[in-house]
Amino acid sequence: MNLRFIVNDYILIWNLLFQASISENIHKLKQKIWINYKKEYNDTMKDNPVILKDPKNFIPNDDTIYNIVLETKEYENIKKDTEKFRIHLLKIWDDNKKKAIPELKSILRFDVKLYNVLVVNAKLDIIDVTDPKGKKVNTIVWGKNYDEKNPIQTIVKLIFEIVKKETKNYHEDDSNIVEAIIELAILNEFATRMSKVSNYLTGNNTLIYLKKQIYPYWLMYLGVAEKDFQTYMSRDNIIFDTSKYPYEKQLKKLDLYGFIDFCIRNKKYILKTNELEII
Repeated sequence: MNLRFIVNDYILIWNLLFQASISENIHKLKQKIWINYKKEYNDTMKDNPVILKDPKNFIPNDDTIYNIVLETKEYENIKKDTEKFRIHLLKIWDDNKKKAIPELKSILRFDVKLYNVLVVNAKLDIIDVTDPKGKKVNTIVWGKNYDEKNPIQTIVKLIFEIVKKETKNYHEDDSNIVEAIIELAILNEFATRMSKVSNYLTGNNTLIYLKKQIYPYWLMYLGVAEKDFQTYMSRDNIIFDTSKYPYEKQLKKLDLYGFIDFCIRNKKYILKTNELEII
């Protein structure tokens, strides 16, 4: 897996125009454009999926709105800030990718190809993993600020969104199980390996109990020997009765998709709420 961080004028302008205004000046600019160029403004709103399909080679049918924004001092300043933001994200990735890439591959057991991260201004506070209709693209729009005290979490959150995108529409009827497993893989195990501190009780609060039910099988998937279960339970503060969980040797041979399939096929057996002791 690798990540390419890019600032693209068209996607940045589109989000400045059609997301919540990040400043009073941008709000006034949007109002001015709307008053004077209603048709062009409405037409530009449709561009987002087209840009995402091929951002590098995107050419608008009508560049009136883009040119107006490009020529403003406000946009010049926003782009400079966005470029600085991109450099910070790139540094965080470069500082951690040597460890992150093999750890991720070890957990997922399949390759995630190169992803383009289209960086927009952090004040937008957005993540967009939308695919153009009828086509999957290895592109994500990122406008979430980073935690300077804990930069690893930026990588964790970014990869979490990418893996969710990779599994989008996979077993929609069991989306809660799919998301719980992705949390176990990225927000919990990957984050734990990267930070060397257990992250197993983090994530969506509504999924915690479900993840605890899957957890014994998750340890088997990771290849943890039965004799080491207690060590992991102590580390992660998740306790279960090992005698009630026959060891499924085949799980450590699966990739994450295979593990998802296993959990969905066996959900009536796995999701036994009365057999899990929770601390």
